[in-house]
Amino acid sequence: MKRVGFLLKVKRDMLEEYKKRHEAVWPEMLDALRRTGWHNYSLFMREDGLLFGYFEAEESFQASLDGIDKEEINARWQDHMAPFFEGTGDHADKMMVELEEVFHLD
Repeated sequence: MKRVGFLLKVKRDMLEEYKKRHEAVWPEMLDALRRTGWHNYSLFMREDGLLFGYFEAEESFQASLDGIDKEEINARWQDHMAPFFEGTGDHADKMMVELEEVFHLD
């Protein structure tokens, strides 16, 4: 497994609605994430909307992105969530900035 960290930015005026949508992630989306190598997936958010995501990938960040990109449910979820993010207006999975792991304690 490869540990992956990434950053996104949620619009400040949409933070509460973003949280609500993640309280009810579609079961089909959860299944697709698991199927495509997203394990132990967590999201953490600061007051200003800076979002840190963490998951463990079976192969790599890119392989997990490539896998989820092939899932029809992901396109619908990304459309559903696109208005929340600062940036190009593209889907979040196209704007994720992967972070380099510099330390890990088992």
